[in-house]
Amino acid sequence: MNTPHRDTIFNARLHRANSNYRPEEYRRRVLWMAVRPLLRFVPRFFYRFRNGILRAFGARIGSEVRIYPDVAIFFPWNLEIGDEVTIGPGVQLYSLGKIVIGDGTMISYGAHFCAGTHDYHYINLPLLKPEIRIGQGTWVCTEAFVGPGVTVGDFSIIGARAVVLKAFPDYSILGGNPARRIKDRPVPGTQEVG
Repeated sequence: MNTPHRDTIFNARLHRANSNYRPEEYRRRVLWMAVRPLLRFVPRFFYRFRNGILRAFGARIGSEVRIYPDVAIFFPWNLEIGDEVTIGPGVQLYSLGKIVIGDGTMISYGAHFCAGTHDYHYINLPLLKPEIRIGQGTWVCTEAFVGPGVTVGDFSIIGARAVVLKAFPDYSILGGNPARRIKDRPVPGTQEVG
């Protein structure tokens, strides 16, 4: 079997020549790259201030949202976050495409949302930006990965280090690599406090 030349499978020169963004996006990116590192120095409990900066860059953020200082947000203008969402330490929101997070969702530390990929059918690997949607009342556990184009239904749980590469319905408990539906999430009761 003859091995094909690398340039017939992937051509780095052509890849670098792709026009993935419009000129106005480049300008926004440069400004965001200047501001983004400064958010790490905003004290943890200054959630409203941090959310205000993200809104100024086009993020749609609901009320009572808690985004920790070291959350890495690639393009805030591609974020839509519902009310009472918590996004914990070390989370990566690689928002090349839109990322929509439903009300009351909790994203634990180190989770990674990747709303970007490349079309491997072409040697220049053009950029694709498929949307990610996470339903309301969902818990994304530690270091879970959610890939491009994924929708996870309401009230689901994505287990620690799960790799979610396809859509799942409401009330799903997911785990594994690749993630599979382990079982339905039961409707939880209420534990007495105190």
